[in-house]
Amino acid sequence: MRQKTPKRNDNDNDKAEQTRLRILRAAIHEFSEHGLAGARTDAIAASAKVNKALLYYYFKSKNNLYVAALEEMAGKVIEGTLAVLSSPGSAGERTLRLALSHFDRILTQRQFQSLMQQEMMRFRQEQSSEIPILAKKVFAPLMRRTQEVVEEGIRSGELCRVDWLQVVYSAFGANVFYFLSAPMMRIIGSFEPFELSALEARRRAAVEFLSQALFVDRSRGAKLAKRVLSDTPMPEIKKFPGWRKKP
Repeated sequence: MRQKTPKRNDNDNDKAEQTRLRILRAAIHEFSEHGLAGARTDAIAASAKVNKALLYYYFKSKNNLYVAALEEMAGKVIEGTLAVLSSPGSAGERTLRLALSHFDRILTQRQFQSLMQQEMMRFRQEQSSEIPILAKKVFAPLMRRTQEVVEEGIRSGELCRVDWLQVVYSAFGANVFYFLSAPMMRIIGSFEPFELSALEARRRAAVEFLSQALFVDRSRGAKLAKRVLSDTPMPEIKKFPGWRKKP
């Protein structure tokens, strides 16, 4: 008589999911440090405290694991960002919170930044890349929601009549440029860009600038910027990677 395959209980399912997430966390670290080509599956397995056979049982191949790691990180980022865009408050306030959350994401989620930069390089070099899939599946909903919020603020008369996409470039682009230009600014400026006090000052200045550039009523913009910064204190970090004393 043929034996029935025993059913998995909830405890087994929980353990399987915990194992999968442990592998993903180890993979995110390894891929962010070494890229797809340089990452080693045996190092991922060792870090996740599983054997390689179990790693391939869950993800079938190194490339599948890489895609899963990208989607895991991107999904969490987009989930948090969409929550900001759907938070209470006017459209203008949510726009300021969006800019601040983007700065904080760069500040605290270095692994995601590293993975996305690697993917962008592969995409520009016309290599196999997950960027088209991520763009449609993950980032397109974020852009649509951002457009809706900015245009809502314009219709209500809270925000100036500007191109919504320029708001995105101005808010996100300024944040990205600050971190990318840090090595040059360290040489020509009079400060260490990655010192905690400098990061906090730039974070505050980014929100205050937008509050004056985008709002029809600048006094209202200033009040909202103050509230947003008060509600969202700077994330706790000991030292930002790349920090060093000025020569």
